[in-house]
Amino acid sequence: MSAGNRGHRVGIIAPVESETMGSLQFLTRIQGLYWRTSARLFFRRPFVINAKFPLVSFTFDDFPRSALLTGGAILEHFGVTGTYYASFGLMGQQSDTGTMFLREDLDTLLLHGHELGCHTLEHCHAGDTKPIVFEDSVIKNQLALSKLLPGIAFRTLSYPKSQPRAWTKRKIESRFACCRGGGQTFNAGTADLNCLSAFFLEQSRDNPEAVKDLINQNQRARGWLIFATHDICNTPTPWGCTPEFFENIVEHAVISGARILPVVEAWEALRASPPS
Repeated sequence: MSAGNRGHRVGIIAPVESETMGSLQFLTRIQGLYWRTSARLFFRRPFVINAKFPLVSFTFDDFPRSALLTGGAILEHFGVTGTYYASFGLMGQQSDTGTMFLREDLDTLLLHGHELGCHTLEHCHAGDTKPIVFEDSVIKNQLALSKLLPGIAFRTLSYPKSQPRAWTKRKIESRFACCRGGGQTFNAGTADLNCLSAFFLEQSRDNPEAVKDLINQNQRARGWLIFATHDICNTPTPWGCTPEFFENIVEHAVISGARILPVVEAWEALRASPPS
């Protein structure tokens, strides 16, 4: 009887549980859509991109060591530099994107002229985290940086894991020259400095020609194309790419005639461009 009762009860409850899970997933998707849409529409910081030349920036989220030791060496080979977005709560740890940066990597990064950017202390999910908690993590990340490198400050930020909430943009806009999101496109016309678009290389690492075509589009539009990725190694995580692929893309960006600059330097170059 016990087994029969369990079977009978499961037969009644399972569809209800399934229906509840489906409803929760639907509500989560709706909530995510709302956050993404509101983030695009509200608390924008309009910035007209009026360059006489195309711009490209190479950025690395989380700051795995391979992004500097391998990716940085590739950038240096072409005489260019990039931006590394660090979460100091991950320093020295193993994460989903590989071995994270060490203290000595910070000195190497700055010595070679790269930019060190903010990625929050705890690597906060930009969509799921409450704006006030996200801001607190930004502040704590700066404090951690100041303890290790007095006098050095973050000037740009990359939102971890997702696009931000609209109120998150509002909370942190005064702390950074600009903030970078995703979107898989380049910035042209009027951009939002509170959430610049970026293209994640790993999403097209099996199709380098598509990435090269985007570089060509950016060249014609005289826009600002911000590439993003994570680890650079022969066996990359799902969020990284191989050295061969990365070098191929950097080379094409150089050939395109774009100025390749870290994010904050690209912003400064655009800000200095006189209006047409």
